[in-house]
Amino acid sequence: MKVLVTNDDGVESPGLHALARGARDHGWDVVVAAPAEEASGTGAGLTAAAGDTRRVAVERREVPGLAGVPVYAVAAHPGLIALLAAQGAFGEPPEVVLSGINLGANTGRAVLHSGTVGAALTASLHGARALAVSLDVALDDETDPHWDTAVTVAAGLFDRLAALPPGSVLNLNVPDRAESGPPRRAGLAESGTVQVHVEDTGDGTIALSAELAEDYLTPGSDAALLAEGHATITALRSVAEDPDLVW
Repeated sequence: MKVLVTNDDGVESPGLHALARGARDHGWDVVVAAPAEEASGTGAGLTAAAGDTRRVAVERREVPGLAGVPVYAVAAHPGLIALLAAQGAFGEPPEVVLSGINLGANTGRAVLHSGTVGAALTASLHGARALAVSLDVALDDETDPHWDTAVTVAAGLFDRLAALPPGSVLNLNVPDRAESGPPRRAGLAESGTVQVHVEDTGDGTIALSAELAEDYLTPGSDAALLAEGHATITALRSVAEDPDLVW
């Protein structure tokens, strides 16, 4: 199974490295291609980081613990990296794309803005099966994240993911603790766990800050179950027409 591992936290993220090791240890043929710099909140944007939009800088990296696995730092957002991979930029196009492990949950309809989820959705448009993986680390948490827990839960889904129809997308969120049970299926909450607060500074700029949403715990949703300590799994679909809309 040809597998691309990417993320939006950047190529130096320990969550990315942990997920890549998990895929390699599962026996998959892994290549890692991730943003050279953090690219959170970029959704499925097909944007190069800077410079000539017709050329994307790619640099080979060496990562401890991933001997023999090609690792590329790409000056692009994760959606574009998934597209490049589908076009054969990093070898044979992947059959599976793993995106993550994101530092922080990706729940609710706000996954639209997630670069982690955006890479998975972009990959699905090109026929890959995709899994976005996020670890529910609090914004102010200074302890070491439990990456291995997220890897264990994700690896338990690898074979099922590979057996899904091409273009399938799963969004996995894992609580940040030493152990977690298998994920529970969940729908999307109405909003994301974190919302952006906007303040007009009066000096020609707008100040942005992240804060916990007050109404994100929709009963039975991914956000609510995750807050209760459960890993959650949600099947996603990329953009499609709405045949029921009357206008």
